Amino acid sequence: MSVTVEDISKAIILLIRLGSAARMAYCMIRLGAADEDGAQYKKRARNTLVFYIIAESIWSIKDVVLRYYG
Repeated sequence: MSVTVEDISKAIILLIRLGSAARMAYCMIRLGAADEDGAQYKKRARNTLVFYIIAESIWSIKDVVLRYYG
């Protein structure tokens, strides 16, 4: 069985999505439970969302470039 760059790319995208979802769920659970650390977990959740958006954008730009030049 041969592993291609496309397979690795799909695996990385899946890991990014699952990791971001898990981190966001963790932050939301901690945000609901922690009164004094609420601002900290809110910021972490926002940073996770920003990371996810940037990561998805990078993969979309990669696909557009590969289709254009490929």
